[in-house]
Amino acid sequence: MNSAIEILKTRGFLQQCTDVEGLSRLMDEGPVTFYEGTDPTGGSLHIGHMVPYFAFRHLRDAGHKGIALLGGGTARIGDPSGKSETRKMLSYEQLDENTESIRGQLDRFVGFDSSTAFPVNNKDWLANLNYIDFLRDIGSHFSVNRMLSFESYRMRLETGLSFIEFNYQLLQSFDFLELYRRHGCRLQIGGDDQWGNIVAGVELIRRVEGAEVFGITFPLVTTSDGKKMGKTEKGALFLDPAKTAPYDFFQYWRNVHDQDILRFLLMFTFLPEDECRTLCETGRNPNDAKERLALEVTSLIHGREEADKALSGAKAAFGGGKATGGDKSAMPAAALARARFEKGYNIVDLFCDAGLTPSKSEGRRLVQQGGAFVSANDGGLSAINDPAALIGADLLNEEGEITLRAGKKRYCLVTAKM
Repeated sequence: MNSAIEILKTRGFLQQCTDVEGLSRLMDEGPVTFYEGTDPTGGSLHIGHMVPYFAFRHLRDAGHKGIALLGGGTARIGDPSGKSETRKMLSYEQLDENTESIRGQLDRFVGFDSSTAFPVNNKDWLANLNYIDFLRDIGSHFSVNRMLSFESYRMRLETGLSFIEFNYQLLQSFDFLELYRRHGCRLQIGGDDQWGNIVAGVELIRRVEGAEVFGITFPLVTTSDGKKMGKTEKGALFLDPAKTAPYDFFQYWRNVHDQDILRFLLMFTFLPEDECRTLCETGRNPNDAKERLALEVTSLIHGREEADKALSGAKAAFGGGKATGGDKSAMPAAALARARFEKGYNIVDLFCDAGLTPSKSEGRRLVQQGGAFVSANDGGLSAINDPAALIGADLLNEEGEITLRAGKKRYCLVTAKM
């Protein structure tokens, strides 16, 4: 087996391949050009989008050439794969803006050098496509019965599949054909929900060009408790720091289940396999491995400086405000009026105003269930169980600060301002 494929397999990426032995032989002959596509349906990628791009970097590091296909064209209609309802249509201007934002995020992670890795926008060949010619030249190679046999379409038939979405597989297949013609691309990679689209592209190129190309899919990652990986209480784990703060991004990885540590170290870091396994050896403190995981992933997405700040903030938070070598300034923070503390700040209002609960009803439930903690001015954390409790200025430390904790993981450093 080719070494690049072995790396993907060993690190947990390989889910399906159209012909793994054939692809292995092709890779043994020399560098292979491959591509991964991303539709700019939002202004930021989330960590679930990044699984193929971690594999992208492994393939590039193994000597192969990668294309990041930005779907400025395909996003105009939307991919039905993995969705239970039709995607919201965005304006062309919004899609262009999203495309540029995502291109920047991928450049920071992948490192586009115009040689071993570079971006391409399928709007370049799809935006002005002649539909009649497209149906004659491309649509004639597709069987409706075959298309409906793929899971992505069969699922949507139960809730309704629009005709515009039905065209998506033809367009994605055409992308593969265009990249084959323009750049000699022989491999498409993507999440396992793209299997049907990838297979269709492989078959189209075989029919039109008489060439053999390949497809690989990666698992749709879930946590050990069955939840979709990257989902938090606040929503998806976005790469954009304005949507998910680096501290919150760090904390997600710092708090993964013990059963997920090794799998996530292998998939979401570039640490050597042996080092990943050593970190997870029996008898070692799993929190040390989690901290290393969080530091590595946050460094890859936000840079080492932000990762170090997040680590320092976490040390300060989990020290309950005591001196633990951490930096309180890196903790999530809020500035609230000191006058409220002077009068007595209702505990439910305090947690809501600090952004730890989305509503007063949620805050009341948190307090009643014993999940609301407040630091005394000596740095210790105490649970508050009474929704009517008032937090006074006497609990502020010398700097006019108080630490709040919601549940086991979410902190906020509140500063009382005059």
